[in-house]
Amino acid sequence: MIYTLTLNPSVDYIIGLGQVRLGELNRTEQEAKFPGGKGINVSRVLKKMGVNSQAIGFLGGFTGDYIEEYLQNESIETDFIHVQEDTRINIKIKANSETEINGMGPAISNDDLLKLKQKINMLSLEDLLVLAGSIPSTLPNTMYEEIVKICSEKGVSFVVDAEGDLLKKVLPLGPFLIKPNHHELGELFETTFSTVEEVIPFGEKLLKMGAKNVIVSFAGEGAALITANGAYLAAVPKGEVKSSVGAGDSMVAGFLAAYEKEKDIEKAFRYSVASGSATAFSLGLCTSEKVEELLPQVSIHRYKRGELG
Repeated sequence: MIYTLTLNPSVDYIIGLGQVRLGELNRTEQEAKFPGGKGINVSRVLKKMGVNSQAIGFLGGFTGDYIEEYLQNESIETDFIHVQEDTRINIKIKANSETEINGMGPAISNDDLLKLKQKINMLSLEDLLVLAGSIPSTLPNTMYEEIVKICSEKGVSFVVDAEGDLLKKVLPLGPFLIKPNHHELGELFETTFSTVEEVIPFGEKLLKMGAKNVIVSFAGEGAALITANGAYLAAVPKGEVKSSVGAGDSMVAGFLAAYEKEKDIEKAFRYSVASGSATAFSLGLCTSEKVEELLPQVSIHRYKRGELG
């Protein structure tokens, strides 16, 4: 079973209007709301691709009830720990420019943390845990490290979609997959990239640091997969980018869904790229139909040493 962990979920409230007038009454022209959080996005995309998962983490209050009911209506299994305070609401304003206002999230007690660790302790060798997103300020910044140590001790595979020190600290424990974008990779190694090929040597450094598979996304320029058996470059489909929200999570889900079914790393990479693009070209998360439509446009070739010139 695949488990997705979201430590600080949200109800994402998306509003659209022509222009924001500060200090005045503004009326929305479009509205939407849905569960937010990187792990939750992974579970939702996995379900669209016919792969079951269980969403775990912390939920509280009427907003937590909304998220849980929403996921269950999509036939996604949930086993959240219920906390005292309300799950946060994140407001995303789409006008002449995009503005985000993110809530803090509920306080998490020591008892809540203990319940989460007990849940992780129950995972088996056949399970995989996806840890995605940032750690809320109410939790210790060693949270991911503590969780993946439990996974490592029990032989549970895990995927980490995080950045900076959160990512660096878990690398020695051997994540099955990590997926930084080129900006996050650049920050990790204090450099910048102008082409997707340039990320490959740094992806190889991440392998030496402990990762088993590395996907680096490079927006419209493509993506790279770096593995112990070689590296692959992918050209992304062409289309109108409507929203980048959830595109990285969709890449993780697309990879896991395809790998779960066929254990083919190159095919999983192709689905990963198609899934991320399908979400970017949509106003919500991708559908399996959109992914299948884009798959033929994803060209992949094996990287050969010397291509950097």
